[in-house]
Amino acid sequence: MITRYYRELLNFCARIIKDRETAADVVQESYARFLAVEQAGTPVLEPRALLFQTARHVMVDQYRRGQVRAHETLEILEEAGQPALPVQQQPEAILASKQAVAAYMTAIAGLPPRCREVFMLHVFDNLPYAQIGELLGMTVSMVEKHVARGRLACRACERQLEGVPGQLAEGRKDGRKT
Repeated sequence: MITRYYRELLNFCARIIKDRETAADVVQESYARFLAVEQAGTPVLEPRALLFQTARHVMVDQYRRGQVRAHETLEILEEAGQPALPVQQQPEAILASKQAVAAYMTAIAGLPPRCREVFMLHVFDNLPYAQIGELLGMTVSMVEKHVARGRLACRACERQLEGVPGQLAEGRKDGRKT
């Protein structure tokens, strides 16, 4: 029954694709998909409409596949013409990132133990000041001071990584310790 649409579908596809052999492949794929629908037990009320719609989908799929494959291979391109890795995947960026993480970890490790613990609970565990104070038996004001001291250490580390001269004695310009 559906074979009577073959020639009409082939001509339709050939007009769009402008290649009779490729159009025949599209028609064959369309019939294969149509038969799969029928074998799945789905009733087909308009076989001609389904065949033509399926053929359109097959042509779109082939066009998209062709667009994906329509690029030159990287081996043909000169080195300057090859796409670069994203910035975050450049070897220099990876190394700089690892060094920055190590520097921050060293700065945090250099904090006094209680200050380090408070800072890490706030920054890494995302606990609020009140909960940290309750957990460690200290006032919220003291928690704020410890977190501020940790932030100052991280800012000093950041300035050092950027090559900006650091401030004296943990953030004080007058040289006194905090």
